[in-house]
Amino acid sequence: MKILVLNCGSSSLKFQLIDMENEERLVKGNFERIGGMKTTLKLNIRGEKSEILRIARDYDEAISFVLEVLQKPENNLISSIDEIEAVGHRIVHGGELFGESVFITDEVINEIEKCIDLAPLHNPAGLAGIRAAQKALPGKPMVAVFDTAFHQTMPAKAYIYQIPYRYYTSYKIRKYGFHGTSHRYVANRAAELLNRKFEDLKIITCHIGQGSSICAIDKGKSVDTSMGLTPLAGIPMATRSGDIDPAIIPYIMKKENLQPEDIEQMLNKQSGAWGVSGVSSDYKDVEDGYAMKDPRSVLALDSQAYKIAQYIGQYYITLDGLDVLVFTGGVGENGLETRQRVCEYLKVIGIELDEVENNIKGKEKCITTKNSKIPVYVIPTNEELMIARDTHKLVMSQK
Repeated sequence: MKILVLNCGSSSLKFQLIDMENEERLVKGNFERIGGMKTTLKLNIRGEKSEILRIARDYDEAISFVLEVLQKPENNLISSIDEIEAVGHRIVHGGELFGESVFITDEVINEIEKCIDLAPLHNPAGLAGIRAAQKALPGKPMVAVFDTAFHQTMPAKAYIYQIPYRYYTSYKIRKYGFHGTSHRYVANRAAELLNRKFEDLKIITCHIGQGSSICAIDKGKSVDTSMGLTPLAGIPMATRSGDIDPAIIPYIMKKENLQPEDIEQMLNKQSGAWGVSGVSSDYKDVEDGYAMKDPRSVLALDSQAYKIAQYIGQYYITLDGLDVLVFTGGVGENGLETRQRVCEYLKVIGIELDEVENNIKGKEKCITTKNSKIPVYVIPTNEELMIARDTHKLVMSQK
């Protein structure tokens, strides 16, 4: 069974075609700047990379062209769209209703629409992708896989905010968490690498990238996570502030006469490593500043590592122990310096980093010594495969 996985952003379309017979990724691609004149489709077909300039005014045109590319004889992927048996869609926010992946129906679409207020940048794009795919692939089963679903197992004491309860009952203001598909994939993979049952383990997963979150997993279930109502909460990120004293917001608004949209822009786009270092929103550039001992770059990255370690310590208490710690995401997988800085703080719980083993990028590996009380793994995430697996499981359940 070949499954098409779609991940629609505000102006981008990431996709993969996966053969579930052996879970082989046949092609991955990214349609960038949808809606603009210089729309670019970047392709990776079995390791061979290429770029195509193509105008795509909307998701209808983008998905139609992707299907056209997939059927080209020279690409040797599919001879017709009939070979695509199902489509899996990444949807960022499913609110409280969806605790697992589901077939997409009119009712499901309506519920995703209700969550637009909770994810105004992401859910409209996801819905546009669903509708475009339904037009281009009529009759094909389609599945929604939610970033928030994995965290719906959090107990109320973890997700409730200590503000008047009516804000929860009226507007569903609570912690939801994100990156759930990534946390679920790497946690399952860690269990496989340890040759132990997922349900028997206490796991902390650190998805660190442009957006970052930490997750505490007990007996196969998410019991707490660092992101909140939105992806702004938790640890500092590339351009996002992470947790701050809430009183800072009205204070700055009064001092600088800012509107709510101004403060949202500042906290989401001008904060984090970029805001403190003043160097770049790219961690590689800030790392260069750190290596040059630029004080603000050092402050940005040391502060981030400190706060990541604090969350790990907090979740160590939540789980009453820890069997394995996992780093994933763009920085988690490739940022050996970040891993080293974080693990320095974790000696207190018996973690002993092996500097030689830690000198890797983008590979599965245990990076702690044999004497370390808790193993630490680097595991590249694969959200698309997780989406394909969920889609395959649901489709097969109907046969």
